[in-house]
Amino acid sequence: MTETQVLVINADRPDIDHPLAMGPEPEMFKLTQHNYKSGEWPFPVRLVKPGTKVRNDEAYLASMKIDSKQGEREDIKAIRQAHKHGKHTLRELADSTAMELNRVKDLVHKYSLPLTNDYWRAEKYNNPDEVIAYQTLARLCKRIGAPEFSIRQASMSNGIVNGYYISRVPKV
Repeated sequence: MTETQVLVINADRPDIDHPLAMGPEPEMFKLTQHNYKSGEWPFPVRLVKPGTKVRNDEAYLASMKIDSKQGEREDIKAIRQAHKHGKHTLRELADSTAMELNRVKDLVHKYSLPLTNDYWRAEKYNNPDEVIAYQTLARLCKRIGAPEFSIRQASMSNGIVNGYYISRVPKV
C-alpha cells in the first residue's frame, strides 16, 4: 500500500513552492502536531497534496459566503415552511424562523407572499365607535349583509359598503 505524500505549509501565508516539510501523510501529521505543540511552529499549518491550488483563509472563507439572493431564497423558504405549519401572523413567522420581524415584513411585502396574515375590519360610516374587527371575509359578509366581491372592491379603494368603511388590516 502506498502512502500519500503531503506538504506541510503555513496556513496564514500559503505557499506550496516553499513547504515547511514534505513526506508521507501519517508522519507529517505527527510532525505538525509535535511542532505546533512544542512551539516550533507558532502558526497554524495545513497538510496539502502536491499540485493543490492553495488559497489563503480570507479567500477561502469569502468563497463560502452565500450571496444575498441565495440568503433571501432560503429566508423565503423558511417563511413558507413556517406558514405551512400554522404560523399565520408576521410575529409568529418571525419567532418560528428566528428572523427579525422587520426582515419578515420586508420579505413578505417585497415578494408578495400569499400569506393569510391579515383580517377584515368594518367601521360604521356615521358612528366611528361601532367597529367590526378581526373577521374573516365570510364572517364580515354575514355581519354587514353584503356580498364578498363588493367588500373586496371596497377594501381596495377604502370605499363604503352598506354604511361601513371596509379595510383589510395586516396582523402583527
